[in-house]
Amino acid sequence: MTARDGGRPLSERVAGEIRDGLIAGRFAPGERLSEHEVAARYGISRNTLREVFRLLTSQGLLAHIPNRGVFVASPDAAAVLDIYRARRVIQRGAVEAAVPGHPAFSRMAALVADGEEGQARGDWQRVGTANMAFHRAMVELCDSPRLSACFDLILAELRLVFGRLEDTAHLHAPYVALNAALLVRLQAGDRAAALAGLDAYLTRSERSVLAALQRGKAAERS
Repeated sequence: MTARDGGRPLSERVAGEIRDGLIAGRFAPGERLSEHEVAARYGISRNTLREVFRLLTSQGLLAHIPNRGVFVASPDAAAVLDIYRARRVIQRGAVEAAVPGHPAFSRMAALVADGEEGQARGDWQRVGTANMAFHRAMVELCDSPRLSACFDLILAELRLVFGRLEDTAHLHAPYVALNAALLVRLQAGDRAAALAGLDAYLTRSERSVLAALQRGKAAERS
């Protein structure tokens, strides 16, 4: 790696790669991150890594516990409520901004197919990753790098929420078909139907995640 890549400092580039790993489910909530292992994995110095950790901690994706180390965050129910609040604002904006023939549509279609294949194989981590990437591509309809960067943080935190839950089939299975239906409405230019579908989608997803968190807490107490 060079000191800068694409005009970004090395620390920001590595932080972005770690965020991608969070979105893909490669890190578990509460997992302790070894400075030595992470620095070796990304080929960076310990000083650069500490800057990466500071950046991701400021974004709420990592937590530094004095005398213990750096850990992957474990978002709670309050975080879920705010995640979905932000999703509604950004993704409704994506629906409003959508134009026929946008390149994001082809990526969304490929991700719907990937989710369907993952579902057929019972590979729920793959389904979850395809679902995250589908909504990431949807935000690209805004043609705003700033909004896309903001949404990446939201998705990374949401994937950490899913990492706390065990019933991933129940959480992901209904949304494979819902993603396909949402894409059809967007491609048809039916903005009202797409907005209604998105609102119903996010409400259902939010309630499902909160209920699963509650079941998890009840199981821990029993």
